[in-house]
Amino acid sequence: MRKDLKIGLIGPGAMGEAMLSGILAKKLTAPGNIAASGPIIERNEEITERYKIQTFSENALAAKPADVVILSVKPQDLPRVLDSLKGSVKKDALVLSIVAGASTAKISRLLGHKKIVRSMPNTPAQIGEGITVWCCTDEVDEEQKEIASAILGAFGEEIFVDEEKYLDKATALSGTGPAYIYLFMEAMVDAGVHLGFSRRIAEKLVTETVRGSVDFFNQKGLDRKHIASFRNQVTSPGGTTAEALYYLEKAGFRTAISRAVWAAYQRSQELGQDAGAHPPENS
Repeated sequence: MRKDLKIGLIGPGAMGEAMLSGILAKKLTAPGNIAASGPIIERNEEITERYKIQTFSENALAAKPADVVILSVKPQDLPRVLDSLKGSVKKDALVLSIVAGASTAKISRLLGHKKIVRSMPNTPAQIGEGITVWCCTDEVDEEQKEIASAILGAFGEEIFVDEEKYLDKATALSGTGPAYIYLFMEAMVDAGVHLGFSRRIAEKLVTETVRGSVDFFNQKGLDRKHIASFRNQVTSPGGTTAEALYYLEKAGFRTAISRAVWAAYQRSQELGQDAGAHPPENS
């Protein structure tokens, strides 16, 4: 990948900074080739000081020289941001969006541009441990696909999909997923406090259990065992785990998770509806 790649980051918030940090850590380009834009002057100054890049309050100034324009803004701000970028994005530039629910059709229509990558990272990207699903329009060439893969892989794992419909599904599963995990952890900690542990000890027990369980699966699951096999390993007949799992199943634990993910998927579709595109699928 070319080392003189010019990048314009629109929206240097938490996720935007995670991308910026990953790009520089992987040395995909030099700080002097990156410009960012945001409405908060103090934040721009902080980013300039920390990463030695240029920052602007006008989006067009960051986008004009860029080979890759990264959109890292809130969904409700996207129409205004795209309007501010009209006529400022180079014809052959790649536009890479991490805006939840924003379809390539919507971005293309509002921006008047066709080379678009749509992606869905999640919050662990902020520590370089994210997972990002992405797709692109037909106009994106092979070199630009490689660039997108490198940028998205700079803050975690990345998975390319051929069909955009999977982006709304990824939003519901992995994009929103950390919130499900945190709610589950919070409930376990509260249960520990109810049992009599201090909150500090309960949090330590829960966080280490979650971390260790994932690490154990990643090490022992290389032969692609079903996750259920790991649950079975700690479930003795008539034991405490069997009793706890019986109660969770009886309380509809699986159904609640499934319905929550489905609700997030439907909401992602609603956010991405575009008057100039086909309606989202219902299946």
